[in-house]
Amino acid sequence: MKKIIWPLIFLVFLALIAAFAGGCSLLTLPTPKVPVASKVYDINNKVITTLYRENRVEIQVEKIPQMTRNAFIAVEDTRFYKHFGLDPVRIIGSAWHNLRSGKLVEGGSTITQQTVKNLYLSREKTFGRKFREALLAIQMERKHSKDEILELYLNQIYFGHGAYGIEIASQTYFDKPASDLDLAESAMLAGLPKAPNTYSPFKDREKARGRQKTVLERMTDAGFITRKEADEAFREKLILKSGTAKTETASYFISEVIQYLTDKYEDGADMLYADGISVYTTLDLEMQKAAEASFNSVLQNQDGQLEGALVAIEPGIGHIRAMVGGRDFSRSKFNRAVQAKRQPGSAFKPFLYTAAIDRGYTQGSTFTCEYVEFPQANGKLYTPTDYGSNPYHNRPLTLKEALKISDNIVAVRLANEVAPQVMAEYARKMGIESELRPYLSLALGTSEVTPLEMAGAYSTLASGGIKSKPLFILKITDKKGRLIEENTPVTERVISDSTAYLVTDMLSAVFEPGGTAGSLSGIISRPAAGKTGTTQNYRDAWFVGYTPHLAASVYIGYDNPEKAVGIPGGKIAGPIWARFMSKALENIPSVEFTVPPDIVTVNICTDTGLLATPLSPDTIRASFLKGTEPREYCTLHFFSGSENGAGLWNSWPGLRDKNILNHKIWPKNA
Repeated sequence: MKKIIWPLIFLVFLALIAAFAGGCSLLTLPTPKVPVASKVYDINNKVITTLYRENRVEIQVEKIPQMTRNAFIAVEDTRFYKHFGLDPVRIIGSAWHNLRSGKLVEGGSTITQQTVKNLYLSREKTFGRKFREALLAIQMERKHSKDEILELYLNQIYFGHGAYGIEIASQTYFDKPASDLDLAESAMLAGLPKAPNTYSPFKDREKARGRQKTVLERMTDAGFITRKEADEAFREKLILKSGTAKTETASYFISEVIQYLTDKYEDGADMLYADGISVYTTLDLEMQKAAEASFNSVLQNQDGQLEGALVAIEPGIGHIRAMVGGRDFSRSKFNRAVQAKRQPGSAFKPFLYTAAIDRGYTQGSTFTCEYVEFPQANGKLYTPTDYGSNPYHNRPLTLKEALKISDNIVAVRLANEVAPQVMAEYARKMGIESELRPYLSLALGTSEVTPLEMAGAYSTLASGGIKSKPLFILKITDKKGRLIEENTPVTERVISDSTAYLVTDMLSAVFEPGGTAGSLSGIISRPAAGKTGTTQNYRDAWFVGYTPHLAASVYIGYDNPEKAVGIPGGKIAGPIWARFMSKALENIPSVEFTVPPDIVTVNICTDTGLLATPLSPDTIRASFLKGTEPREYCTLHFFSGSENGAGLWNSWPGLRDKNILNHKIWPKNA
């Protein structure tokens, strides 16, 4: 009986204190502060995720349906609008019911007391805490209106499954905003705060319905609804949200957002998890989903330890549209898109070719692929070879063909003429920030870079020579919409549009038959440029490429640098890239790369780099800066004085135009 009598005496004592206190100001009331979830939006203002210490989103009381408010009042504090923070009538009634039952079956706390307890007080169960709760409840009633108190209460009570507040509870259980709740749903939610785990409809539907019925009966007794309305609500079949666990999208991107704010702002953690800020990002949620699907579809049948990354950037403005930092964020928080520095292999070659084009080399410049030695500073000889069973082609290759088939010997010979320091300078100019070792082998990608750097540097080519700093946060506002931070693209022209186009044209040939990514043309059916990358012993695999609208890099490799992928970049990273680009751009019209006005295109012989003749066995379409195109015809494949030669001459209309023959080298008897 002591367990019953003492609470009874204490509750009566509280009632007497309240009566005595009346309208007196007994205690200074702290300013209520309910932690509010922050939202992170994509470029189309779609919510990517919410960040919270407690999963909570505030909602104004007037936006909560009256029947929902009445449901909570009926089951928690029927006399809410009649008492002054404490309810002596309820206290005495509860004490009487407890005494009759011989156990504690009913409490006497009002909604105001519960709000005070949750906002200001610890969870300890002592007379001192209860006394302070009573004083603060009285003061809260003096400082706030009833509706304001009800708003505070409904925004901070716990509903189970990580949901705090009526808005998140409504979304968690019924996948709808609180403003759309009906009577049956309101009654179900109002019954949860007493014992969220016990009455969760996800865990025990019957217990939840029993509690719902209790709420409806209380509402009927209080005169809020009729018996008929209560019965109809109880018979309503509630449609619960499918499951309570949500699949996180863009986890690695969100981790970068969190890192940025906590690094930049001293109170960044509070801003994110308690202040209800809005972070507007550059991510495109649909592109992100395409990135994750493409990444997982290719790697799902691979070794579970095989990792990688994908990052996509919109050229010209630097907006990061998609980011995958690994296969499973819950397993590894290491964001390989921005943190993994790996050798890119031949994917580095476009920086060399850009430097060469700027220094007067053309798509038709030829180098012989054969055994060659380069003395090094350490006294050793560097002898590059190609991949595959044949280390050398043993023939001359134009730069366009060499890049198309990713010839290593031509790349190193070109680097030797251009100079490794110049090659490194161009890579940095275009967006690579990692340290680069200026050796000849740099042409084959022997310095470590990140996938984000590679995507950004390739986007410089895609945008016609304009480098843009990668950007992932556009603006941040507080919960009242006031601007905290705003970011705009940071751009700089670093190479001419003509040079960018000429390199792009060469990289487009990579998708043609015979190119290292020829098999991908069936996946991405739009103009594209790109480059495969495979490091020594097939340790890491890359594919980096772009269209006029989007640049993306894909890296595949093990976190353990001793393990090798064993698959070339075009066979594992390439399909991920192509599938992603195809899906990400499916609603964007296909367009050609813009051709600058000072570019001309002619057919050249692959053996000499000169204008092709009808007898040239292998020809390619090559683009040139106007004035640098070849004016001479191929001297290896020319006409003899035979009848056959004359026939070919007459059948080739272009040769009859004498203007074409200017500056030609041609046999006199042709």
